[in-house]
Amino acid sequence: MTREQQPVNTRILHAGSHLRFLEQDGWEYVSRTSARNVVGVIALTDAGELVLVEQHRTPTGCPVIELPAGLIGDQGAETDLEAAARELEEETGFQADRFERLWTGPSSSGLTDELVVLVRAFGLRRVHAGGGVDQERIVVHLVQLGQLDSWLVARESSGLLVDLKVRLARHALEMTS
Repeated sequence: MTREQQPVNTRILHAGSHLRFLEQDGWEYVSRTSARNVVGVIALTDAGELVLVEQHRTPTGCPVIELPAGLIGDQGAETDLEAAARELEEETGFQADRFERLWTGPSSSGLTDELVVLVRAFGLRRVHAGGGVDQERIVVHLVQLGQLDSWLVARESSGLLVDLKVRLARHALEMTS
């Protein structure tokens, strides 16, 4: 069975505008209605700064420090690398010369069927300030890689949350330098 096929014994418990609440063999989970995968972008400037975003996330009730990221295909057919380019520019104002696919895995395998595709961006250039689209209020942060750990601790101490993929970014950068 591929991920695109829903098992015969899956019931839709509730369907909203963006999510479906499903049950299969007694297990309840959510699935997106407009996209199945998410892309996260690991982007490092020539000055050695990791490009991060901060935005309030309603489910957590506070701002979260994240990699630039977004849904793949929610605005029409696109590849994961096309989505990476679109999201990087929308959220951060950066464009990249190229992208390299790194890893794909579940975002929260007990909660959702969503997969996250992590990609690395190379050859960054700033084309505008970023900040997102529509109702997004994204703050862009450029953090020196050598100061990342202390910077993250300071953000957490001030009440923000840090997405775990941000911490994974250092490992990815060491592998792809």
